[in-house]
Amino acid sequence: MAAEDWTAGWDKREDPAALIPRVLARRAVFPLYQPIVDLATENIVAVEALARGPAGSPLEFPDALFAAAVRAGMMPLLDQLCVARAMEIARDAAEGVPPLVFLNAEPAALNHPYTPELLAVVHSERPYRAVLEFTERALADHPAALLNIAAGVQQTDGALALDDVGADPLSLAFLPLIEPEVIKLDMHLLRDPHAPATIATAATVTAHAERAGAMVLAEGIETEADAATARALGARWGQGWLFGRPGPLGALAGRPTDPHARLRPPRPDLHMPDGTPFSMAAVRHHSRAGDQPMIDGLTGYLLSLAADAGPYAVVLGAYPDAAVGRAWLPRLASLAGRAAFVGVVGPAPIAADARPLRTAVAPAEGPATRETVLAVVGPHTSAALCVRPGPDGGLDFVVSHEPDLVRAIIRMLMRRLDAAAERLDPPTAGRWTSPAVTP
Repeated sequence: MAAEDWTAGWDKREDPAALIPRVLARRAVFPLYQPIVDLATENIVAVEALARGPAGSPLEFPDALFAAAVRAGMMPLLDQLCVARAMEIARDAAEGVPPLVFLNAEPAALNHPYTPELLAVVHSERPYRAVLEFTERALADHPAALLNIAAGVQQTDGALALDDVGADPLSLAFLPLIEPEVIKLDMHLLRDPHAPATIATAATVTAHAERAGAMVLAEGIETEADAATARALGARWGQGWLFGRPGPLGALAGRPTDPHARLRPPRPDLHMPDGTPFSMAAVRHHSRAGDQPMIDGLTGYLLSLAADAGPYAVVLGAYPDAAVGRAWLPRLASLAGRAAFVGVVGPAPIAADARPLRTAVAPAEGPATRETVLAVVGPHTSAALCVRPGPDGGLDFVVSHEPDLVRAIIRMLMRRLDAAAERLDPPTAGRWTSPAVTP
């Protein structure tokens, strides 16, 4: 639609944010699609949808479009519109749609009730599998929201991609918590492939991909030399101007496509484990009886592991007794400058020396509120301690170094931390879930 259709009646001295209601009313976003290829064959395996506003208007390019939506207070609606339009156009295209369509959305936007248009296309029959992209910042900002969305995507046969991996320690720290189907290497790694940080990032990513069955994708490939570097860093798929710039889906017609490109099957229960940390741990390991000095010693052991786990560690805890918090908080606060993410849930008041931590006040009731939990996850570390009062007045505890169990416990604590701290979770109706599933 021509730019004059959008600027008619609009004073150019006004903030372009005033145009956002018009964009929403006319559903006037026009996504472009960039190919993603198999680096061995250069056959197209996927496309990434990239949002655009009306051509020639002040809102044509995404930076201006989304900045205006933020100022207008309509970012969730615009973000959901962009996702819906990208999915609809790909669904209805006569040709040129590969087996996978990558979509970008802010978790804060998808954690709002969905518009009817987005719900309709999410639950419609489509010739492709949707892959939702997000960054490590999204998990750090809104852990419970993102875990809810990740679960919903998996419950509707979708997949997850973690973007910009290597740009920040958080991206590597959160890899084992989200376990995305696709890991997208940040483009700066291609520009400096021999740097120690690049080598370490690539080694960590490929080790995780081998264990979890994930696909490694390199972004920003502009030359054949970039493609060779991407393969050397462990990428099997690639994206960048060498293989095609963003354009309409029709521009891909006639290019070779791999119709059999596949990702790991969805795991609907991965991000929303049931029960409490202790109950889940006790199913896999026999619980033991101990006294407080034993628990204090084990706590010290886990905190020492956390101190040695390096910059990609995630450390989370929960305690029901303020006295435990007074003992923990100084040591957890000292870890906050060395680990990627440190958080704790406990009774009010949270002490002033906890300021560097992500903290939250525990709810007053619930089975999990009786448990003391400390868990550490790093590239080479997995450990959790779960404690609850025993029937005879003592303490029952479980210690586990089983990676899958420890990661599940961390996910439980992430949800408690975020839900208690910021109350981000609105009612579940309208999220990216099948009608029969409630996260």
